[in-house]
Amino acid sequence: MPILDIRALNSLLPAGRRVIGLDVGTKTIGVALSDVTRRVATPLETIRRTKFAADAARLAQVIAEHGVGGMVIGLPISMDGTEGPRCQSVRQFADNLFAVVDLPTVFWDERLSTAAVERFLVGEADMTRRRRAQVIDRAAAAYILQGALDAMGRAAASP
Repeated sequence: MPILDIRALNSLLPAGRRVIGLDVGTKTIGVALSDVTRRVATPLETIRRTKFAADAARLAQVIAEHGVGGMVIGLPISMDGTEGPRCQSVRQFADNLFAVVDLPTVFWDERLSTAAVERFLVGEADMTRRRRAQVIDRAAAAYILQGALDAMGRAAASP
């Protein structure tokens, strides 16, 4: 499945299917899900990375269990707008994942997503460092997914 534009993803999703958001890191994968109306992103889980086959199998299981129809994968673009080694790693992960899960997919700029979530968890939620470490990846995935869902909503509303 090729990587799509956000408008194309919107048009390819069957009604009632959720969108999964992924924050792919070197040690973990944050996972978030949309509701069936694709308006609200909710953190779901953090997958501790092991071998790719195990990571992909867990993602395939989540996709099947929750009726997922599309994916949004956070792309760690540098602050100057360039793509470095981390972007290449995420793109390679996505390419490998397509062999296991064939879903319409978009990459979404995740610049500052972890920092924004961290500020919220410290300032607003007043979480301890230990608790923040447990939820940061899935919360970042939800932040990334929410940005994409908001863009999909704007794209659907505009002519």
